[in-house]
This record gives sequence, C-alpha cells and structure tokens, in this order.
Amino acid sequence: MIYRFDDFELDTDRFELRHQGNVRPTEPQVFALLELLVANHRRVVSKDEINLRVWGGRVVSEAVLSSRIRSVRLAIGDDGSAQRLIRTVHNRGFRFVGKPVLDQALQVYEPIEHRAEIGESIAGFSESGDDRPSIAVLPFEMLSHELRYEALADAVAHDLIVELSRLHWLFVIARGSSFRFRGPSLDLPAIGAALGVRYCLTGSLAIHGKACVVTVELARTSGGRVVWADRFEGPLDDLLTLRTTIAARIVTAVEVRIPMDEALGSASQAPASLGAWAAYHRGLWHMLRFNRHDNEVAATMFQRAIDADPEFARAHAGLSFTHFQNAFIGYTRTPEADRKKAKILAERGLELDPMDPFANLTMGRADWLNGDIEGCRVWLERSIALNPNYAFAIYNCALVDTFLGKGNVSERGVVKAMALSPLDPMRYAMLATRALSHVVRGDYEAASAWAERAATAPNAHIQIRVIAALAHELAGHRNAAARWAAEVLRMAPDFRQARFIRAFPFRDDAVRGKASAALKRLRI
Repeated sequence: MIYRFDDFELDTDRFELRHQGNVRPTEPQVFALLELLVANHRRVVSKDEINLRVWGGRVVSEAVLSSRIRSVRLAIGDDGSAQRLIRTVHNRGFRFVGKPVLDQALQVYEPIEHRAEIGESIAGFSESGDDRPSIAVLPFEMLSHELRYEALADAVAHDLIVELSRLHWLFVIARGSSFRFRGPSLDLPAIGAALGVRYCLTGSLAIHGKACVVTVELARTSGGRVVWADRFEGPLDDLLTLRTTIAARIVTAVEVRIPMDEALGSASQAPASLGAWAAYHRGLWHMLRFNRHDNEVAATMFQRAIDADPEFARAHAGLSFTHFQNAFIGYTRTPEADRKKAKILAERGLELDPMDPFANLTMGRADWLNGDIEGCRVWLERSIALNPNYAFAIYNCALVDTFLGKGNVSERGVVKAMALSPLDPMRYAMLATRALSHVVRGDYEAASAWAERAATAPNAHIQIRVIAALAHELAGHRNAAARWAAEVLRMAPDFRQARFIRAFPFRDDAVRGKASAALKRLRI
C-alpha cells in the first residue's frame, strides 16, 4: 500500500520512501519505524510497541530510540523542534500528526532493479529440491568442564533437530551431517554452502551451580547475519524437563523468526518472480498484520504460491485463513461465501498434507466459522498433537474452551500459549481469550483488565474492541465501556451484536444472554 503526505509517498510493498517521485534512501529500521507511525497516525504509538514492532521485542536504550526518531524526522523534512509531522508525547510515545492519504489499490509490479535491500535475497534451493527455508542445527559448545554433563550440549542440539523436524515448512538437515561442524569459530557461509542451507542454529551451554544456561543464535548463512538470539536458564534438578522446556521455547521462536526473515528477504522482489515458498512467506507476513488491505495482499500471495505449486498444502491453508478473516472480522460483505471458501480450502490443504499442524488448525477454524464447535476442537487438538509447542493452536483451543464454558481450562491453555510465544503477532488475541476465560466464570473485573490490554495491543481488530466494551460493561465500568463501544461504531457504524455472537458462539445460555444484554445496553 502507499501512504501519501506532503510531497512524500511511503510505499510499503516496495519498501520505498519517495519525495516528489524520487526514491529517498532509508535504513530498514528507519523505514519500519516511519511505517509504524504513519499506519497508526490516529493514535499515540508507545515505546513498548515500537520495541516490539521495530526491534522484535528487544528493549533498546532511549538513546537508540531517539537516534532513530531523529533519522525518521530527517528523512521527511521534520525536526525535534518543529515536530511538524512527528510529535513527541512525553511519557507516552510518538504520534504522526500529518494527514496521510492511503492508496489501497493492489499494485502490479514490473520487474524492478535491485535497490538497497531491507533483507538479503533468498539464497538458493535446499537439497530437497524445493525452495523451503532450510536449517542446520550445529552441535552446541559446552563451556563447563564437568564430565557428567559433557553430553548435555549435544543432547540439547539433537532435541532441537527432532522438534524442528515437526515443522513441515522447514527443511532440517540430519544430525549426521550437521554435527560434522564443531568448534567455537565457525565459518557460517562455508557451512551453508556445504550443507545447502539458508540458516544455522548455534549455541552454547554452561553449568553454574545448580543452574543450566543456554545461549542460542539463529543466523543467515549468507553473510552470517544474526536473525535472532536469546538466553535461557533453568534448574539442573530435572534434566529431561529442562531439555524439553528449552527446546520448546527455541522452536517456537524459530517458527516466528524465520518466516519474518523470509518475508523481508523477498520484499525487494517483484511478486511475479517469487517461488512458491517465498510467496507463501510474503503472504504470511501480510496475513499477520490484521487489516483489510494486508489480508487482500496475503490472499494474492497465497494464490500465487498455489499457482506455482498446486499441491502446496500450507498455501491452501493460508488462503483459507484469509477467508476466515474476511468473515470473522468483516472485511467483505460476503461472509457466507467466505465461510464456504475457508472450509473448501482447509479441506484441500488437509487432503494434501494431513500431518501438517497449520492445515489441521485451519480446518478447525473453518468448522468454528461454520458453527461446529465440537468438531473444531478435534482438529485443534490434532494440530497440537502434531506439534505440542504450537502456540497458535494452543491459543485457539483455549478460545474454543471459552465457548464451551471451560473458563479454567481456557486460562491454563492461553497462559501456556503466551509463555511459548511471548512476542506473538496474535498476542492481542491471546489477551482477549484470557479476558473471555474470566467472562464465562463471572469474574468481570479480571475480564475487563485483560480485555483493556488486548484492545490496546498491536494488531487488535474490531472484535477485540467489542470484547473490551463487553467486559467493561459487565464489570460496571460504564465510561470505559462507552468509550470502546463508540470506537467500535466509529470503525463500523453498522456493527451489531449478532455479528459478535456469531463469531463467539457461547454454548452457555446464561453467558450468551448476559453478553447480548450488555451489548444491547451499549447500542451495539
């Protein structure tokens, strides 16, 4: 999409900032920060949200943030004194106060010259013969010298290979090949060339008293650029539990970080030149931004992936997801048609790969959309059985439990999902699910607190705002409820409670009745 303001154009598909038609070179983080502010110009963007969206959740210093804000202002002819376009709201964050005009027309690109890139172009094909992302887990370095623990580093790396192999979209090199490369000084480009992989996962393990500390880095082999790094610590008392916990958290992070990096890597390519997996990851990036335009772009990318590979199960599942969003959030005026398409595409994805967790998840969501809640839960449970660390499926199962009136079970599930994926793009939905787990138990004060957090989180859509209005009304917070109800009707003047009840089909008559009465009082 293209935002126009003053003499500038911010083209988020080409990743270009243009002034009077001329491309103005912009660093990736500066572009990302400008896009975040412009896209959310109706509100103040907090520093926490900037850390989440621009730095991937890594907390940066005030000096670094101030430097990036200065660079953004400089790029668009603003400064800290005038604050003509970007205003500092003390102790809150920043707001873009210009008046951008959004051109939402889908763009059809001719092949373009290679410009300054946001990410590296996708490197080659895996040895499997397709263009799936590929990874090698190298043996972890043991930094302690206690003989009884010397095999633990290899065990952790092997656990990661086993767990990553559950991800059908990722090509994982077998231990026999990747464990040939050991030592503290690794030449990642050379390893990447030898194994034919785009990513390497490396790490170290140290024992400090009764604690085990694991550090891990995910790097792109071409150039050795670090995509993600983290540190994990836990007690040594139960080594098996510790290994399982560390593996689960690392795999969940990889499942988020690689698709993000793949999408950035394909950003400078014309859509017509994308292979099936590159188009899929580009679609995934747009899909998880949760607005009408990006959902349309995601559908276009998933269809392109299907055109390139008609038996690509995940692309069918992704396209099913976009039709679910159309009906659930109300992006189109053809909800019945979207419900049918969501089901047909989910069935096709499942037919192509019945063992894919994402295909099973979209099948469950399609059943939910069509009113079969009990059937929905079966598919979600199967998705979790296929990948026990699949935070997306765990959260969806927790949400379905609220429909079935299982508030305590729901809360346990959503707490687990949030722990597995603390920086998930659907965190807003997890927070809203936790709010609903309290609604069905009648704990409206707790529900309103969680719903408020959900509605103010990044990516929150109109249905989340309805939950905030509902929870506050049930808690007796009339002003807060009226505020969120007004926001709902501002976004969609024709929104009515029937749309919410259809999307959130509570089986308990009492819960459904209270929700309906509360929304009626709010004139929704």
